[in-house]
Amino acid sequence: MSIEKAYNIWANQYDTNENRTRDLDKKCTIETLSNFDFKHVLELGCGTGKNTEWLLNKADRIIGLDFSQEMLNKAQEKISDKRVQFKKADLTKNWEVENNFADLITSSLTLEHIEHLDHIFSQANRKLKKNGLFFISELHSFKQYAGSKARYETENGTEELEVYVHNISDYIINAKNNGFQLIELKEWFDNNAENEIPRLISFVFKK
Repeated sequence: MSIEKAYNIWANQYDTNENRTRDLDKKCTIETLSNFDFKHVLELGCGTGKNTEWLLNKADRIIGLDFSQEMLNKAQEKISDKRVQFKKADLTKNWEVENNFADLITSSLTLEHIEHLDHIFSQANRKLKKNGLFFISELHSFKQYAGSKARYETENGTEELEVYVHNISDYIINAKNNGFQLIELKEWFDNNAENEIPRLISFVFKK
């Protein structure tokens, strides 16, 4: 099953099923981005708008991109605000967003589905203003090494999605090669259980 089709099916239960990764990502996003000011946001893999709602507390304009139309439909049902525009997009191709649009780009639980990170950082550099920030929250590489991946339950059992393993150094090297400086890296644990493998890793890069 294609990733797009899988997310279209997942959309109906994405916001309501038990999902510790989704919930920790929301916490990670809020705690990290509360420390920064931003007005124009480009949200990669916006999904059902779970983070869009919070971003609207600070942003004047948000463009949310996702390749799943059903996820976008859910986002549009929840969020009716003239400051937000949701667009269906393939992030592995050129993004149809004005260059130098954003002072913040966010990507949450999205890049594990994208094989080549260089294109993502290249496009992010084009769409960000000077000194703009690129925030990334992803399943930790250590979790990936242990076999964790995006999955959800169906009537026929567990549906596992196709993913690509990215090492921590992959993010840092691709960012550097595309004109970004790492300004923050943090690991996120389930219930502060720091003696276990971290669930998520987050980065803040600056153009």
